[in-house]
Amino acid sequence: MTLALYELGGLNDRRYSLFSWRTRMALAHKGLTPEFKPVRVSDKAAIAFSKQDKVPILIDGEEVIHDSFRIAQHLDTCHCGPSLFGGEVGQSLSRFFNTWADRTLVPRLAPMISIDVLQIVDEADGKHLRGVIETAFGKTLEELSANRDKDVIAFRRLLDPARANLRAQPFISGAQPAYADYILFSLFQWARIVSPFELLEASDALAAWRERMLDRHGGFARAYPARV
Repeated sequence: MTLALYELGGLNDRRYSLFSWRTRMALAHKGLTPEFKPVRVSDKAAIAFSKQDKVPILIDGEEVIHDSFRIAQHLDTCHCGPSLFGGEVGQSLSRFFNTWADRTLVPRLAPMISIDVLQIVDEADGKHLRGVIETAFGKTLEELSANRDKDVIAFRRLLDPARANLRAQPFISGAQPAYADYILFSLFQWARIVSPFELLEASDALAAWRERMLDRHGGFARAYPARV
């Protein structure tokens, strides 16, 4: 049976989509190894078969599933292995966590490090990304990142709910990681791959959690080099 994941690919085989990293970790959680198919962010023709214009896209046999959360639901329903959600209640809580990350954390993170993405993609993709991000935020990438040494302090404060949760358990989801962990981890893995800018202080409980996540699944995520 065909199993393939379409995701963003940059220079030197950098896989830099934070949403694709949610799916990558979910696949590893399930013990699945798809064929990874990198696409350029400016090449919408490459994913036109999905009848939309965003990655990740999972091909599972004859099914075509897009959107990282929908892919996770599909994996939990259609594949054996450890559950990503731990049942209906866990899935609902993970959906809330997904929305919190996308609507609260990503809008504060993206302005700080999007300028660094330009260094790991080709000229056409860089032009495309600059246009999309600058239109969304109404400022140039240079203006958005100008105060990131101060902006990161406010970003760290937003993480307090996750930080408090880790005082009681090693992972967001409990004794073992599940999809909520992969949602939050995707932000840090994205930053790790695209930018040398450090989001967390070394003493932060989230920094220790991030290291534990990098070690999961045989160091799957750590195998992709950090940008230094």
